[in-house]
Amino acid sequence: MDQNPLRALWAADKPAVNGWLSMPSAVSAEIMANAGWDTLTVDMQHGMVDYQTAVSLMQACATRDVTPLVRVPWNEPGIIMKSLDAGALGVICPMVNTRAEAEALVSSCRYYPKGARSFGPLRANMRYGPGYAANANKEILVIPMIETREAVANLDDILSVPGVDALYVGPADLGLSYGYEPKGDRDEPELLEVIDHILAVAKKHGKYCGIHCGAPSYARKMFEKGFRLATIQTDAMILMNAAKAAVKATKEGGGDDGGAIY
Repeated sequence: MDQNPLRALWAADKPAVNGWLSMPSAVSAEIMANAGWDTLTVDMQHGMVDYQTAVSLMQACATRDVTPLVRVPWNEPGIIMKSLDAGALGVICPMVNTRAEAEALVSSCRYYPKGARSFGPLRANMRYGPGYAANANKEILVIPMIETREAVANLDDILSVPGVDALYVGPADLGLSYGYEPKGDRDEPELLEVIDHILAVAKKHGKYCGIHCGAPSYARKMFEKGFRLATIQTDAMILMNAAKAAVKATKEGGGDDGGAIY
């Protein structure tokens, strides 16, 4: 098993641009894989993706040199282990609020003696080779999501758990937790201060930090702050926005048609 490409990027202090796969289509995932993303995350929490579809999406990712991650539906050992067995090189887990929850997440992602992951990496072994089992503990990324006031209050405890590699900020739920509407690309001073605090605590512990973004310009700002993973919208949002722009440009004129490709 080679080094996790996302780990290699971070070791070189380079940011990763992350795509988000929410549509249950291997063809759309293959299109995304050809777009140049560093990583692609299969969303099994809020996306329309079940486990079998998630396997197909990771197979589509394998058509190009893009690192497959999975956002699991919840901090539940069964689906975490199955996602890793299917070939995910990192797990993003929603709503991790305490040290105990972070410990449970790590345990599900690591083989004995560092965890309780059951052995049976069927597709992962085929995809990454016979050295997978020996190297999985050091290559698989464990990434709790920070989405609540409680999680922010417990950052030091969460980040002190051995095996936690990074944090991922969910701005919509984080905003809800502080009494704001759920949206991305936060601009409220209070929430910007909270996001800066999350990043600062992660850096203090020598960990990386990711965040979900909407606009590419916002993602670039997050990279400038020190985030090392930024998601740009979702596949569904990108398709919707591009379709709306194409229809508007055709009906009203103006805009860039992007050029013909066939």
